Amino acid sequence: MTAKVYKANVVSRTMKKERLDVTYPVIEGLHDVRVQYYINSVLLGVINELIKKLDYYDNPEMTITGKYYIRTNERSLLSLSIEMYGFGGGAHGFTILKSVTFDLRTGKIYRLRDFFAEDVDYVKYITEIVKKQIVEKEIPVIVDFTAISPDQDFYIENNNLVVYFQLYELAPYAWGFPTFEIPMRQVCRMIGPGGPRKYCSFYT
Repeated sequence: MTAKVYKANVVSRTMKKERLDVTYPVIEGLHDVRVQYYINSVLLGVINELIKKLDYYDNPEMTITGKYYIRTNERSLLSLSIEMYGFGGGAHGFTILKSVTFDLRTGKIYRLRDFFAEDVDYVKYITEIVKKQIVEKEIPVIVDFTAISPDQDFYIENNNLVVYFQLYELAPYAWGFPTFEIPMRQVCRMIGPGGPRKYCSFYT
């Protein structure tokens, strides 16, 4: 019988060469080494994807730095964010934030839709919350916001489901990554069968 895993050991590693200095997470201590290998391969894939997206290989002027944030690491749920900054000249560089949320027992990557049952219109539900918080926070949107994307960027932090937007996707550069929090206690009442039930059992 496979032992249950509730928390991972996250250690920092550095990818460093000319014009590139990235600190990234490596997972250790999981009972199932196959799950551990898979999670680490996904995270390394995200790192390489962001480096490529910031034009490191094609632009000899591009300098990239990166770091990560542990958003949640408990009750079999690991939510991490990778932040990558690239500067190739001009007034300022550009930053991308990519987040991934895993089930530490199986390696499953949770999508936003996994947190809601099939009969819940989660796009509409979250969109209404975002619209309300845009007004409350007085965010000067630069687009006509109508709805979140079905695969909107998100992470889990401080018992909240946090959806966010990339730079310039919703607000001016100075606003960084606009974030919108939804209490997990509220979300877990609508969770679907493919969602993080172990994590949500804390609220039931």
